[in-house]
Amino acid sequence: MPVNWTIRPQAPGTLPGAFALAGGDGAEYRLELVPNLSMGPVGFARMIAISAAFLTLPLLGVLGTPVLWGLLPFAGLALWGLWYALRRNSAERQTLREDLRLTRERIELVRTNPRQPAQHWQANPYWVQVRLTEKGAPVENYLTLEGAGRVVELGAFLSPDERAALYDDLSRALRHLR
Repeated sequence: MPVNWTIRPQAPGTLPGAFALAGGDGAEYRLELVPNLSMGPVGFARMIAISAAFLTLPLLGVLGTPVLWGLLPFAGLALWGLWYALRRNSAERQTLREDLRLTRERIELVRTNPRQPAQHWQANPYWVQVRLTEKGAPVENYLTLEGAGRVVELGAFLSPDERAALYDDLSRALRHLR
């Protein structure tokens, strides 16, 4: 799951993973959002192997002729291009993340982007509004935080269902801290 909540201190008597925060100073919610990695190492190897197999099929017809040597570099270049694109996509997905820290005094959001500087936003949680726009937004279930004169998007890389669940959890956390 790309949504990971950490709650400190946990309320006494709550089950592990329960969404309950103990009262008192220093209480905080931490939220870590990361994109789904759709292809692991096994899927990567399978994709390269299947692509190599399909690239060799047309070459079988010209096996033993000089045309093979003319087509072979292009097939190798196509396979290398696929390998490079998949590796780069995987590396960038692993660096993309959003970290939200919510206390009674402050809400902070840090978005770490690949090949760009991190983006920071903070506001007083009492004045922050969480909005979920189901229709008519750039994406389905568009989740935003509004406060300190800015509107920031949260969980752009999550699925619509994950954004809706995050909206419920974040609304409950903000209500609890107010």
